[in-house]
Amino acid sequence: MHPTLAHHIVNTLGWPGLRPLQREALAPLIDGEDAVLLAPTAGGKTEAALFPLLTAMAGRSGDGVSLLYVCPIKALLNNLLPRVQAYAGWMGRTAELWHGDVSHAGRQRILRRRPDILLTTPESVESMLVSTKVDHRAFFANLHGIVVDEVHAFAGDDRGWHLLAVLERLSRVAGRPVQRVGLSATVGNPDDLLTWLQGSMAGERAGRVIAPGVRFPQPGRVPQEPPPGDVELDYVGSLRNAAKVIASLHRGEKRLVFCDSRAYVEELGHALRELGVTTFLSHASLSLDERRRAEAAFGEARDCVIVATSTLELGIDVGDLDRVIQINAPGTVASFLQRIGRTGRRTGTQRNCLFLAVDTSGLLDAAGLLHLWGQHWVEPVVPTPEPRHIVAQQLLALCLQEPEVGERLWPEWWGDLEPFHQGAPIAAHLIREGFIDLDGGLMMIGPEAEKRFGHRHFMELTSVFTAPPQFTALHGRTEIGRIDPALLAADEEQAGPRRLLLAGRTWMVTWVDWRRQRCFVEPVEGGGGKAKWDSGGHLGASFHLTRAVREVLLGTDPRAKLTRRAVNALAEARDGHTDLVHPGGSVIVRAGNGDLRWWTWAGARANLTLAATLGRAADPKQQPNDACLRLNADLDPRTWSAAREAARERVILPDVGVRALDGLKFNAALPRHLAERTLSARLADVDGALTLLEGPTRFVRR
Repeated sequence: MHPTLAHHIVNTLGWPGLRPLQREALAPLIDGEDAVLLAPTAGGKTEAALFPLLTAMAGRSGDGVSLLYVCPIKALLNNLLPRVQAYAGWMGRTAELWHGDVSHAGRQRILRRRPDILLTTPESVESMLVSTKVDHRAFFANLHGIVVDEVHAFAGDDRGWHLLAVLERLSRVAGRPVQRVGLSATVGNPDDLLTWLQGSMAGERAGRVIAPGVRFPQPGRVPQEPPPGDVELDYVGSLRNAAKVIASLHRGEKRLVFCDSRAYVEELGHALRELGVTTFLSHASLSLDERRRAEAAFGEARDCVIVATSTLELGIDVGDLDRVIQINAPGTVASFLQRIGRTGRRTGTQRNCLFLAVDTSGLLDAAGLLHLWGQHWVEPVVPTPEPRHIVAQQLLALCLQEPEVGERLWPEWWGDLEPFHQGAPIAAHLIREGFIDLDGGLMMIGPEAEKRFGHRHFMELTSVFTAPPQFTALHGRTEIGRIDPALLAADEEQAGPRRLLLAGRTWMVTWVDWRRQRCFVEPVEGGGGKAKWDSGGHLGASFHLTRAVREVLLGTDPRAKLTRRAVNALAEARDGHTDLVHPGGSVIVRAGNGDLRWWTWAGARANLTLAATLGRAADPKQQPNDACLRLNADLDPRTWSAAREAARERVILPDVGVRALDGLKFNAALPRHLAERTLSARLADVDGALTLLEGPTRFVRR
């Protein structure tokens, strides 16, 4: 390590030494290797990356941006900036922030005096590459490395493919391979994650996973001890009861409560305030100022609660936290590990989480998740399949970035990056439909792209995720947040003015500006406010989590503390599902009304795939859930056996409705059949479907 850094670590930070992760990362990162660094939340990953990269930076010549530090959310970047600036400052280097909330003046200052380290998002990097106001070749000429914080959050999402594609373009602009360092909490397949992060250079550049002390599960072996931490599951039966429990427990302590829906955050926050608890709220539909005020106040307060969605999952510092409480269950074990990792950071304390199940399905989901956690199992990070729409977006972005792109030379920009292997049909479609113009074998942006994506200097092209329409709620000139427009529509059941629940308070709507998509509100006392947001088409739990719920119903208890209420509620749930689970395989149940259901416990994606594959043997007028799908009522054991044998021969992907394509951004830039194939692949779980088709089933009457 550079001696100046070593001096400040000892004398400014007061550290007696480095943590194991930080020691092991030094040599490979200084030598320019790619890496994925794994450690629990607050495990020192940022320093493990920055100290060696700053050391390497000191040995190079050249001015301007040498290192990008990329995060999935802006709040995490804001939180990291003072730390990164301090470390860079020790070395006489500078660090700045660039994302959508940074002012025009702030960006102009960065362009005039380029920092050594730039904290940013993939969308902001894309906007710099395509902007006519940024000389991207000069700006990124000295780029040598990138740190991708919370890399698992990118890798399982389309933003990950977008990030990799932008990195390939950056390497070409800089004229050198860019060192890639990913930071993550524990994941189930770290080697695959490293290969993914290396993109087109996988196998050509040195890379390693650095994870000292991280325990990975051994296939087929149940650990003797559950993971460390004080974890308890309780059943409370309703959100209002959850508020009463939270209000009465752990008084004088700082508590962070996670809910996996914005509506639950609002309802629970309002109920806690009615009980006299100092309560703050954080979720994505609250205004930036509202979230910042809440998070700042929570960070400084003591006896209080903050209720949040996953916005506070990814490492944002909320001060000296005592307790984490989870309403029902998060969707993955990985999310749970992030959340419990917010506690236990003080000497003499341990990580803790109290699960409060407000209904039976939430109880079963929590018990199933804790069963997996007790086995040290964590989901593998799987990139989204067949991202053809990202290829279309990247081709259009490249035509904005470069004045002229050779019709046959564009593949060179992405090298051997997998999604671009089949890019030729997409490029041909873009040219044929006028998204890209050809002039003498050179590609440039076309009129159809101007029409579809040209608004506000092609801002729509810089991000790859879509958000359902929302109306901005204003109190005077102050923005409170955004709401689902369905709350503003006429409701025959509710007379009088609309009442909304937002930021934990009740508001009366005084006026709606439908054209500009905003409404004006005034605070009112009492309840009656409603909170609602589009869920974004969430398809339910994974195969592994749903199978874990089945194990719980068959009698397996999670390796966590269970309150008496949870024990009794689990016993009641098991009694109610006696006919729907069997240790010898899946169950097909014929109800008294003739309804025939296959209780697969395989997750919605596997069930969608099974319904498509079974054809006439499945009821076509259904929306399969996590637990079961409806079969043709005429089936009997003999005809079922024949239908299952035929299905094993050829698994069919689910059909895609016309409206479903609206959720696939840039689908307009794809041929219709390719857009449908992309979405079908994302709705499917072929492995889960085959597992059920190949396993034993039994018919029972209920």
